[in-house]
Amino acid sequence: MHTQVKPMSLSYSSALAYLNHFTDHSKTHAANLAPENFNLARVRALMTALGDPHLSYPVIHIAGTKGKGSTAAFCAGALQAAGYKTGLYTSPHLVDYTERFQINRTPILPNAFAALVEDIQPHVAQIPATTSFEIEAALAFWYFARQDVQAAVIEVGMGGRLDATNVVHPVVSVITTISLDHVPILGHTVAEIAGEKAGIIKEGRPVVSGPQTSPARAVIHAIAREQHAPLVQVGEQVTFTAGASYPDKQRFHLQYREEAPVELEISLLGPHQIENATTAYAALRVAHEQGLSLPADAIRTGFATTAWPGRFEILTRDPVPLILDGAHNQDSARRLRETLHLLFPDRPVVWVFGVSGDKNVREMLAELRSAGPPEMLIATQSAHARAMPAAQLAALAQAVGFDARAHPHLAEAVALARATVPAHGLILITGSLFVVGEARPLLKLG
Repeated sequence: MHTQVKPMSLSYSSALAYLNHFTDHSKTHAANLAPENFNLARVRALMTALGDPHLSYPVIHIAGTKGKGSTAAFCAGALQAAGYKTGLYTSPHLVDYTERFQINRTPILPNAFAALVEDIQPHVAQIPATTSFEIEAALAFWYFARQDVQAAVIEVGMGGRLDATNVVHPVVSVITTISLDHVPILGHTVAEIAGEKAGIIKEGRPVVSGPQTSPARAVIHAIAREQHAPLVQVGEQVTFTAGASYPDKQRFHLQYREEAPVELEISLLGPHQIENATTAYAALRVAHEQGLSLPADAIRTGFATTAWPGRFEILTRDPVPLILDGAHNQDSARRLRETLHLLFPDRPVVWVFGVSGDKNVREMLAELRSAGPPEMLIATQSAHARAMPAAQLAALAQAVGFDARAHPHLAEAVALARATVPAHGLILITGSLFVVGEARPLLKLG
């Protein structure tokens, strides 16, 4: 008997073009968006049409302003190390769109993605006004179900309460550290934003919160109480202390509830990654208590082998260090400067900086500015629709004390950085993941 193979009629590029013709709020300036643009009715209808694939495996659901991706990667690494076939859905991607849909940290193949898109088209056609992100989230849930994953880690796209991923019934909800971002949509204060992020907390389902400021902590605790959701707060039920730090890894000590302290090692650098790993550890321990078998050794192995490109990623060390970091808001910029001070003290930096125009750009630049002599900053821009023009960005950088110049084309900006960095300095490409993602292929070729 010969098995009939369905002919492929949709190419990978055509599949992407299909998605791109739907409304994509990520490409819209935040000032032009409003909360009424978002609701869960469409994605719920799509899930029903697909047979509710999001309910066919246990899910760790992760929201927050920063550290979501790293926390998700730690969780996925530990689940895989424990023997689970593990789905990982994150956004945005760095280089290729397929990175958003991973099983055991392997992105979906382009042809498989095209086939998945082709199969979903008749269902999407029955649901008016569907957005590209709603379709994308549905594709992730459906892909994981069709591939029989045994667990999945799902990262929220934006916010939480009205995010398309918030149809899941998670084994544990996770909220990483919250700071100001996407203000026109999520709220103008940390407390308001925390209310949107905490919208992923489900009735009776446990939740883990990363380190938070007092306003965010108060909101998360209040919503957890309203939802009768057991809460584990980093800094309370789980604590950590930094240990030894090396050029390519760091160690830290952690204690979860009354369990014996453990020492863990991670290759992601910076004090903030210890916070992310601690948050992930707590989420995994809660998942273990909910029935997912996650031995301590699996968590330890998974964490030690977790990679997450574009987060203080040191691409080269000689002749000068070249670092990529997707610091996308003011708080992330502060963490980046702290990590630089810790790992590369007293080294002058040549910055290659590009950012979305709807961020708090002046405040980000002020956080990056050192107290010493003016450092060079080469303002650039990604191809993304929300990118701030390089000339405007250079003017803002000069206003806060940088020796700034504009090079809109990223390749030219990188070339100038390489030509001007002093022998004892370093190059740091940062500002947004869009810039970092466009830089990685350039740097591998050049």
